[in-house]
Amino acid sequence: MSEFTSSSPSWAAVSVLVVDDEPGMRAILKKALSKKFAQVDTAGSIEEAEELRKRCHFDLLIVDINLPGRSGIEWHEAFDPQTRRSDVIFMTGYADLDTAIKALRAGASDFILKPFNLEQMMQSVSRCIERRLVERQNFALQRDIERTFPIDIIGDAAKTLSMKKLITQIAPSMAAVLVEGESGTGKELVARALHQLSLRNGPFVPLNCGAIAPDLLESELFGHIQGAFTGAKKGREGLFRVANGGTLFLDEIGEMPLAMQTSLLRVLEQKAIRPVGGEREIPVDVRIVAATNRNLKEEVEAGRFRQDLYYRLNVLTVDLPPLRDRVEDIPALAHHFTLKLAKDLGMKSVSWTHEDIKAMQAYDWPGNIRELRNMMERCILLGKPPAEYWRELQGDISPLPRAEIAHFDQDRIDEANLQNPCRCTSVVDDEEQYCYPTTWTLKEVEKAHIMQVVDSHEGNKSAAARKLGVARKTLERKYKEWVDEAAL
Repeated sequence: MSEFTSSSPSWAAVSVLVVDDEPGMRAILKKALSKKFAQVDTAGSIEEAEELRKRCHFDLLIVDINLPGRSGIEWHEAFDPQTRRSDVIFMTGYADLDTAIKALRAGASDFILKPFNLEQMMQSVSRCIERRLVERQNFALQRDIERTFPIDIIGDAAKTLSMKKLITQIAPSMAAVLVEGESGTGKELVARALHQLSLRNGPFVPLNCGAIAPDLLESELFGHIQGAFTGAKKGREGLFRVANGGTLFLDEIGEMPLAMQTSLLRVLEQKAIRPVGGEREIPVDVRIVAATNRNLKEEVEAGRFRQDLYYRLNVLTVDLPPLRDRVEDIPALAHHFTLKLAKDLGMKSVSWTHEDIKAMQAYDWPGNIRELRNMMERCILLGKPPAEYWRELQGDISPLPRAEIAHFDQDRIDEANLQNPCRCTSVVDDEEQYCYPTTWTLKEVEKAHIMQVVDSHEGNKSAAARKLGVARKTLERKYKEWVDEAAL
């Protein structure tokens, strides 16, 4: 019977309040709506409805305009634009224009004339609910707009391939997943992959449990009704309801207070939440993915984490290997981050030499992939290849051999190559080498070396430039500088 027959799991968490002074109308609508929604309440007057609204959050209000006492349009508390969190469908048996205008001004989502057939009402309800679910999706996307990680997990190391296979196997399950690994190993990336491969139609909603004040965490997760606590001037949907039909990612679950762990365990067992200040539980369809860089077994033994919650979360586990145990992935990761960062920073694309990759693979990476990304950004901004960057950190400021210099931009390559005289007078592999007095300055060595290379190519500056690994225009600039200095 129209789109209302859709059995989206997201609809189960929607709450509806019917306000009508006719018992028969209330009974008919309650019966029809209860087939789709877990919470459907009714009231015979505005006063009765307001008492219900104070205790519970309602996504949709279906209100008769002509009621004893205060009319439906006069229910100002529910229609206050500063606090209103519900869609409203007005019903009336009087089709005058003035009433319709007042209803629209009060914030009506729809306006239905009595008598109506049930299908007409259900179509109106469907439009309102679908619009509300879209708003929830948009809210989740807005929370997530700055967290734009690529879903693809990069790397082909044996441990990486094993992890990818496990993610593919467990993603379709509704069971909770615990993602364990050191800080910076990509736990949120794995959580996103689990959500994407699960084919769940709800949003992916991340929350860092350690970034929320303990006294606000319950409201953040479960929501609250208006007046639930000091400062709660309007009701709020919690992230469980925002993530309904999707995945809620609880990062740093080990930081969650014990009292909140008890509440979370109850939600996992009953699949229902109770907003702060509310009296009724609301069913939710949410898949939980939790992550931690702590050893939860040790936390349980120390009494800082509930044992029963640990077992509830630990149904399926993904253990992320540290970067030092998957160094084969470093070349692909470095390439990926370099391309992305160069584009984001508005700089030229760069490439790394074999020496740079070897230097990165030899490092221990205590900060894992996050540290690798940050180092890539520093090297690009500073114009220093990783191998040179680490040499300087270790106090070695001698110039690198030409092969060890990353190709950032032509001017930088030229300067680096020209400041790198060879140290041998022998001939090795048909390559002529040069040496110079140790009392010379670097500038004198540079000039002598360039002139010898040009002389060896019989004055052909283009060939000499190729031999030196610089652009011809760089040689021309150097010669002009020497002429200007001689003229002084």
